Amino acid sequence: MARTIIVSNRLPVKVQRDDNGDLQYKPSEGGLATGLGSIYKKGDNVWVGWPGLYFNDKNKESKKEVTERLSSENMEPVYLSESEIKLFYEGFSNETLWPTFHYFNQYALYKRSYYEAYKKVNQKFCDAVLELANPDDTIWIHDYQLMLVPDMIREKLPDASIGFFLHIPFPSFEVFRLLPWRRELLDGVLGSDLVGFHTYDDMRHFLSAVSRICYIGNQQGQITKDRRTIVIDSFPIGIDYDKYANSSSAPSTLSKEVRFRTSIGDQKLMLSIDRLDYSKGIPARLEIFDIFLSKYPEYQGKVSLIMVVVPSRDNVEKYKDLKEEVDLLVGRINGKYGSMNWTPIHYFYRSFPLEDLSAFYRMADVALVTPMRDGMNLVCKEYVASKLDKRGVLILSEMAGASKELSEALIVNPNDKHQVVDAIYKALKMPVDEQEKHMAFMQKTIKKFNIHHWVKLFLDRLDNVKERQKTMGTKVMDTKMRDDIITDFKTSDKRLLFLDYDGTLVPFNSDPQEAKPDKELIDILHKLTSLDNTNVVIISGRDKNTLQNWLGDIDVEFVGEHGVWLKMRDEDWKTIDNLDNSWKDEIRPILEMYSDKTPRSFIEEKDYSLVWHYRQVETGLGELRAREIISHLKYLSSNMNLEVLEGNKVVEIKNLEVNKGKATTRWIGSGKKNKFILAVGDDWTDEDTFKAMPKGACTVKVGDLKSAAKYSVKDHEAVRELLGMMADS
Repeated sequence: MARTIIVSNRLPVKVQRDDNGDLQYKPSEGGLATGLGSIYKKGDNVWVGWPGLYFNDKNKESKKEVTERLSSENMEPVYLSESEIKLFYEGFSNETLWPTFHYFNQYALYKRSYYEAYKKVNQKFCDAVLELANPDDTIWIHDYQLMLVPDMIREKLPDASIGFFLHIPFPSFEVFRLLPWRRELLDGVLGSDLVGFHTYDDMRHFLSAVSRICYIGNQQGQITKDRRTIVIDSFPIGIDYDKYANSSSAPSTLSKEVRFRTSIGDQKLMLSIDRLDYSKGIPARLEIFDIFLSKYPEYQGKVSLIMVVVPSRDNVEKYKDLKEEVDLLVGRINGKYGSMNWTPIHYFYRSFPLEDLSAFYRMADVALVTPMRDGMNLVCKEYVASKLDKRGVLILSEMAGASKELSEALIVNPNDKHQVVDAIYKALKMPVDEQEKHMAFMQKTIKKFNIHHWVKLFLDRLDNVKERQKTMGTKVMDTKMRDDIITDFKTSDKRLLFLDYDGTLVPFNSDPQEAKPDKELIDILHKLTSLDNTNVVIISGRDKNTLQNWLGDIDVEFVGEHGVWLKMRDEDWKTIDNLDNSWKDEIRPILEMYSDKTPRSFIEEKDYSLVWHYRQVETGLGELRAREIISHLKYLSSNMNLEVLEGNKVVEIKNLEVNKGKATTRWIGSGKKNKFILAVGDDWTDEDTFKAMPKGACTVKVGDLKSAAKYSVKDHEAVRELLGMMADS
């Protein structure tokens, strides 16, 4: 039975030792653990991850105990050494990827030892999954610590259903390209079938990086790599809405609120909750509060900031410095404005249980969530869910992924300190009915798009992507299929072969000199045409003169310019009737305009078509210009009876009446009863040929698995191998 295997750096349970050295198992309070709890605890599903503790050789019994305990709860631990934790987790994950992905590349360390450890640990996680996984299992890999794992698994389980989700921002290409191992990371993630991000911006940055670094374009968020279609999409994560709403009304929470309010006094309260990290913008937020108290002195003594900072990596120098900076700022502001009966900032450097946090959420008139960069930020959603009376104002950084959903908040740029100061003033002055209106709207959003909705949405989409891959009619041609085709060829007394040229018989290359037929190809074609009752038709987008010069000495027939020109055996070249090329005078200047602003692009003029080539153009720019040309010509072409084709690094404009499929009917419907028909092509223009073939024909797509063809082969070499075996039969 198919299972779901969840893979993340940490398990949903953290294993620790108490003061006596005894093992303690503490469940994670994170949203991911909550959302995926309903998944990994079902049946034989399993969660693979590090348990949070390392063991040396003296701890074999403890390690065995932990393994058995976790396995009984559907968890499979991956054990890391102290060195691996330092180099892989603290090193590459948090000193290389974390700062880079959060746009703090000045803090990033590019150490080869870090990356080697990262690769080694990713392989450990892969091996742990391979020990568990069956071919029909669904594998869902999480976050930046494990970006190499999808491709590592794909290499061993090529048909596996693999999803990957990144929980932090994905940076723009200009930032991501700074990483020395940028290509390896992208290739690792592209081992997945579905790649998820929190926001459309993250998705867009990823697609741009893939285009510029891997030289792979996309169509509506779909990438084709290694003959697989990979879907890239955004799935904003939610929270367990009911958990926070229920906690907000729990008696223990209400009791805590009374205690806290009594301690603080009759103040307007602002709330700030963050993990200690430079991406959270904590010092800037304190400076903003300082400016606010200075600009609006009437609020001195009347508003306080409750600031919770959860300890994180404070043994690392940058984090130690950050904590010292925060401590100094808090002390300075409290000393500058505070009095005997009023403390401006109530600062807590510790974590709190849920009931305490819920009390803070209930008390806060304003939540100040202003990170410099954040993948999503769930504190703002927790605050909204906890506001049962719908009173309160959320001030939210536009740099947090949540700002795309919570548009009813006061959205600010945290780098514009005075804008945030004005937002605080506006929040404190906002009428109750306006607060309730905005809060109700945000609650409706996060209640619907909760953590359980996010989990279901991602897994359903992954199932859908995999199902679409499986239901495509095209099958990868294996040895048995190839042998069956050759047997059919040998036993048929009439054979007709339609062979595309560029990308099918030779590697695709826009340089005519590089695309000339070599001796091997010429020998294969000579052998095929020398066989009795075997007719070979070269069907190409190239012009008739080029085809004649290259292959005119071989006893083959031709379709040129996608069907404009035909040459049957013992006949001259001829064109289909009533073709007009006067439209070129209107279309040519448009293509020339795009060529003038796109270095290394050029226009090829054929008898009845125009082709804009961009194979040698900078990756990304060529694809952008192609989109612009297609959009520009779309309306014109429909009114002029033209078709705009997008091929391999080309955009071609031709008469609508012309296509390869129509041209093939001259042979198929010529009266000869062909018992074996083969059509091979690599481009989407060859789809017309495949669709025009009779039901019993053998159709083969080169490269992509997304085709109307019955079979797929990897490249032109596989085509030559097939044709060579036919020729020798």
